[in-house]
Amino acid sequence: MSHVVNRLLLGLGVNPAVYEVEENDEAAVATQLEATVRREGVEPQGNLQFPAVFIGGKLFGGLDRIMATHISGELVPILKQAGALWL
Repeated sequence: MSHVVNRLLLGLGVNPAVYEVEENDEAAVATQLEATVRREGVEPQGNLQFPAVFIGGKLFGGLDRIMATHISGELVPILKQAGALWL
């Protein structure tokens, strides 16, 4: 699924930083990311799943949230506001 998110962002003109996680390391990395997000005062909704998308340094969500936001037309303005998209 990370390939889908990556292709979508590339197609919009965003050059995302991608950090690939081995399947056997997912649980440990998810725990670390959840702790980092909580320190920033954000409570993850449910268990953190991959792909985990961060926009502007903040956890945005996973594939479902990216796709829903894109379909609703809200993704491009969010990316522009974060400085990830200039056009």
